[in-house]
Amino acid sequence: MSWTLLLDHLLVLPEAVLLVGACTLVVVDARSHDPRRTLTLWLAQVTLGLCALASLFVMWGSGGDKFALFNGLFVADLLSHVLKLAAYVCVSVTLVYSQQWLFARGLLRGEFVTLMLFSLLGMMVMISAGSFLSLYLGLELMSLCLYALVALNRDSVPSTEAAMKYFVLGALSSGLLLYGMSMIYGGTGTLTLSDVAREVARLSTGAADRGFLVFGLVFVIAGLAFKLGVVPFHMWLPDVYHGAPTPVTLFIASAPKLAAFAMAVRLLVNALPALAPDWQQMLALLAVLSIAVGNITAIAQSNLKRMLAYSAIAHMGFMLLGLLSGLVAGNWLSKNDAYSASMFYMLVYAIMTVGAFGMLLYLSRAGFECENLDDLKGLNRRDPWSAFLMMVMMFSLAGVPPTAGFYAKLAVFSAAVSAGHIALAVVAVLLSLVGAFYYLRVVKLMYFDEPDDAPTGSQLAPQPGMSTLLSANALSLLVFGVLPQPLMSLCIAAIVTL
Repeated sequence: MSWTLLLDHLLVLPEAVLLVGACTLVVVDARSHDPRRTLTLWLAQVTLGLCALASLFVMWGSGGDKFALFNGLFVADLLSHVLKLAAYVCVSVTLVYSQQWLFARGLLRGEFVTLMLFSLLGMMVMISAGSFLSLYLGLELMSLCLYALVALNRDSVPSTEAAMKYFVLGALSSGLLLYGMSMIYGGTGTLTLSDVAREVARLSTGAADRGFLVFGLVFVIAGLAFKLGVVPFHMWLPDVYHGAPTPVTLFIASAPKLAAFAMAVRLLVNALPALAPDWQQMLALLAVLSIAVGNITAIAQSNLKRMLAYSAIAHMGFMLLGLLSGLVAGNWLSKNDAYSASMFYMLVYAIMTVGAFGMLLYLSRAGFECENLDDLKGLNRRDPWSAFLMMVMMFSLAGVPPTAGFYAKLAVFSAAVSAGHIALAVVAVLLSLVGAFYYLRVVKLMYFDEPDDAPTGSQLAPQPGMSTLLSANALSLLVFGVLPQPLMSLCIAAIVTL
């Protein structure tokens, strides 16, 4: 292999490091007899750290430019580097938050860590996909690992039922997505996203050809909507969030959402920009339905995991507001601001949801699950600092200033208004006020209600490491709320490379 070819293949260095690390971890864990899986978790964190260094090295070496590899199957650009780094952080934090919870319930096994790393590998392939083929392969690798993770607690009927629902509906959505891709392939004769974009631009001028492509687009949007968990393809989300072990719910709610956002950008912005007037109308309908159903249904939930599930549906609707605002009156002048607003929203949402579920893990202990609203009653009297951190999470999810959630919502609302979707923005603002009710209800329970007899303190043993990480998690939302420009500038730079 020539030196030039070797340098070109360094673009896949993060994926290679993760694959080698995950395979090594499988062998090491098989010989480990430590119930706390100290070596396994340490190796996983080292692997993630090396992946982060590899991504930074590739990003620095490429100068943030866009490169294609393996005949267009793999794309390395600033968008992929940033989303991969965010995914590493989500997985690393999930491992820290989950260790004590899993150990206390006898679920801390090597399978949990291994499946998480292989799922991350699938996400990385999705994020850097330059073809329908690589996108689908990454999606299936991620999804199959997630199905197994949901069923991690084999003795739990809700977990097994949730895994079965997730698997059946996931297979259906993958079929829809694959059918839509095959229709577009039939019309364009290519699987590479850049070539698809050129062919679609050429064919979209003819009424018959455009109708055929839009027919395929409908199925692509349906499959994409399932992975994002937006209405009316959201039926799996509440059951999976509720039935899965809380650490698995934390994982599903964070890093895979980043990969689903990347999939949306690759399919819609990279491959099908000529059909933007059509998919923008579809996304507008999905956004309104998701924000309305998610926020209104969440009010009736007494289980925190189901409440956060419907909250996730609403947040994906807000994210879609940015994606549907790129094309305005036939020009793309607003695309950088609109798509960067969506990307910023997804990154902030990942921070918020990791922190919220992390607090549920921190407040649980053996024999007690912090899953219901009543479990948070009087938390301020038992643990004032934990109550403050949870309040910051809820304020950010509700979009209350000066948290990052407020700026993220403001950015997507501004993008929608700039694109002329004023009515849509007004409806979204009103529904976000409805959503603020159930977030502020959590704050009210923690600060103004009398505590129940059920303990709501931290787990059996003090966890200063987890407490410190949760504090950094929550305080970062305040930092990005007061100083959002560095992260927003990074998002804009990433979108420009598209």
